[in-house]
Amino acid sequence: MDRLVVPVIAAPMLRVSGIELVSAACAAGVIGAFPTANCASLEEFEAWLQRLNRETAGDRRSAPYCPNLIMRRDPARLKAEVELIVRHRTELVITSVGSPASVIPTLHDGGCLVFADVASVHHAERALEAGADGLVLLTAGAGGHTGWANPFAFVRAVRALFDGPIVLAGGLSDGFALKAASVLGCDLGSMGTRFIATRESLGSVPYKQMLERSSLDDVMATRAFTGLPANFLKPSIVQVGLDPAALDETVSVQEARNRFGGGSESAVIQRWADLWSAGHSVSGVTSVPAVAELVRTLRHEFNGSA
Repeated sequence: MDRLVVPVIAAPMLRVSGIELVSAACAAGVIGAFPTANCASLEEFEAWLQRLNRETAGDRRSAPYCPNLIMRRDPARLKAEVELIVRHRTELVITSVGSPASVIPTLHDGGCLVFADVASVHHAERALEAGADGLVLLTAGAGGHTGWANPFAFVRAVRALFDGPIVLAGGLSDGFALKAASVLGCDLGSMGTRFIATRESLGSVPYKQMLERSSLDDVMATRAFTGLPANFLKPSIVQVGLDPAALDETVSVQEARNRFGGGSESAVIQRWADLWSAGHSVSGVTSVPAVAELVRTLRHEFNGSA
């Protein structure tokens, strides 16, 4: 990771992390991550890999790119994505929403490091048993699907049993918070909300404007839209005609999928598209800069906070 300007992953975000955001992040010296689900087809996914390999090959100023494999996807599609990752000699992947055990052997054979997204010490132990090279600790305050654990306690508990790479995800709003994470024992910080509010992201203009206007108090955790705890912006919930105080918190994953997209074309309101997510770090969003400008600010804050 000596190629990084600051120890940051521009977090993989559904419907937001497009090829331009990932490319700009890598060029600026931070890891650009993206869910493979953001690619409409395997052909598009391969085209992204080819472009990113061209842009980063032999350039010591460029950081690695990082596909995010969502484990609970169609097994055939997941297998094909892994094969493409290996074929194109991708350096690093993040796995999420399920055990990485089924993909780790193939990825390791292809020379790819696997960082597993985990939300508990138990899941961290299971991921390490499966052979994960690093851990992404999903803590309370992360945007979208979120964790529940306090970051201070979670990092120290995992560091007591693992001396490899740890990534902190959730609540990192600036370079000062990133510096605190490094003191705590983290090697990298994963930032999502701050990178939604960049010129290169796929977030709509109204979404970015809402991020600028919002604060920590405008973020709420709910199961209503995904069946799992996820952080959304209350103003976006109101905007689509729903009452944040009257959401159904008992829905299953399948029921939420039917009501709010994720497989149902009949859903009138689509999560991630009409309902906008953000983390607790939204209070740190005060402008919508280019990725390179944001990274320069993070570097200044990170280096100046010592």
